[in-house]
Formats: sequence, structure tokens, C-alpha cells
Amino acid sequence: MIKEFYDYLKNERNYSEFTITSYMNDINEFNNFIKGEGYKSLVDLTSSISRRYLTYLNTKRFSKRSVARKMSSLRSFYRYLEKNNKVDTNYFQNISSPKIDKTLPKFLYLEEIEQLFDSINTNTAIGKRDYALLELMYGTGIRVSEFCKIKLTDVDFYNNEIIVLGKGNKERYVPISDTIKDALEEYINYARNEFLARNKEEYNEHLFLNFKGSALSTRGVRVVLDNITDRAAEKLKVSPHMLRHSFATHLLDNGADLRSVQELLGHENLQTTQIYTHVSKERLKKDYMEHFPRAKRDKDEKI
Repeated sequence: MIKEFYDYLKNERNYSEFTITSYMNDINEFNNFIKGEGYKSLVDLTSSISRRYLTYLNTKRFSKRSVARKMSSLRSFYRYLEKNNKVDTNYFQNISSPKIDKTLPKFLYLEEIEQLFDSINTNTAIGKRDYALLELMYGTGIRVSEFCKIKLTDVDFYNNEIIVLGKGNKERYVPISDTIKDALEEYINYARNEFLARNKEEYNEHLFLNFKGSALSTRGVRVVLDNITDRAAEKLKVSPHMLRHSFATHLLDNGADLRSVQELLGHENLQTTQIYTHVSKERLKKDYMEHFPRAKRDKDEKI
């Protein structure tokens, strides 16, 4: 059943490997717990199991965020089993997860983005690829899982857009700027074949390749970003999702419509996108406190 749920998350929900791994870890951890409690099966449990497991997690001193994620994973797992007639009820449907403080997503300032671009040596094949990668990820805000699935045929240079396969295998058209287009053409024409030549076994149709000519993985993307950050001498750790947050925040800061940003990000629910309006407000407040003379003076006096 765990394997079937894994296939469902991967093939139907189109979740990233990172997300699926988190689900699997949470479910396997629960499976070990019920074995220790004397249960023989994931589907032959008592209704009190959810509260007992929540108590167990609290005694282990997991953070509220970790406990909430584990309960959410199990809620989704048993919802899937209930839907497929494996269980009669979702044991975790009505269990309350601990309330966690909402944290605003981290993003990069434009100056920091420019420092990342400036650190890349575009005279090399790897540099051309990394520059195109950064242009595309920051310039479209697509998820890293979506990025890694893009194929050469998904790029429409004539209409300046890319077909992106999002969650639930839903396709959407994402526009690309001329700077992204130029970076992609530079990479495809003068770098990609160099990587491809190292793969003697098969031709790879994915747009972005690693050094050996295979499709660039989500982990590979994170390694590329780590390398770019190291060269830029930035202290912060840049993740693919941080580039996505930066894309959305910068759009809203410059007057983009919230629903347009929702479409670009591939969010089903507008509420998911609205968190970026809070980011923009926080940035506005920070800039005001730092740059308005009297506000800055008051701040210095308090210190």
C-alpha cells in the first residue's frame, strides 16, 4: 500500500522526489510505531491510534512544524486508502495538528540576484548552462521539479514561452523574457552539445543536462545553486524555492496583478499566492525604517 501511494504521488500528483521522500519517511515511521504497539497492519487499527501517535510524537519533542507535517502526511495517506476502499475511515481526518507560527518565505533582493549573475563565468560550457538555469528559474518562478522535466521541444522561441508540467500533470504556458531566451539559445547552441557528447548510451531530450550528459536532477540543481552562491561570496544559502519566492515578490513589488502571479506560479488557490503580498508589506516596512531619515533616527536612538 505504501508503494502504491508512492506511485500515486509520483505519477498522478506529480510531486517532487523531495516531497515524496518526506511522505515516505513519515509513513514508515508510523508503520514502525504501530508494530511496536502490537498492530499487524496499517489498515487494522483502532480509532484512538491517531491521538496515541500524536502523544508519542510530543514525548519525542519534535517541533510543532514537524508534528504538523507528519500528521498531514498520514492524513493524506489514509485519505488515499479510504478512497481506494482499503480502509473504512481516515483515522487522522479529525485529529487536530498543532498550530504553528506562519513564517514569511525568504527571498532575495534584486542586488543579490545581480551578484549571483555576475559571479558566473559565461565563457565556459558550465557557465553558459548555469547562467541559463538561473535566468529561467528566477525569471519564471517555476518549481524545481517542473524545471527538471522541461524538454527541448517544450521551448517555443517564436512565441517566447515554455510548456511546464506542474502538479497533477497539469500543463501551463509560461512566458519567457528576451533575456531568458538569449541565455537559453546561448546554452543550447554553444554548451549543451558538449555535455551531450559525454553520454554515449543515449540521446537525452531534456533541456538541462549535467556534466555527463544526463538530465539534470533536482539535487543537481541545488548543487549548481550552491556553487553559484559560493562564487558570489554570499553568506545565505540559495534554494530553488527561494528563487521562486523572489520571482513572485519582485512581480508584486512592481505592480503585477495578484491573479496573474497566481497563474504564473501554477497555484490552484489564490490564498497560496497571497502570502507574497505580506512579504511585500514586510519589505516596504523594512525599507521605510532603514531609509526614511526620521524613522532611521528613531531606530538609532532606541539602540
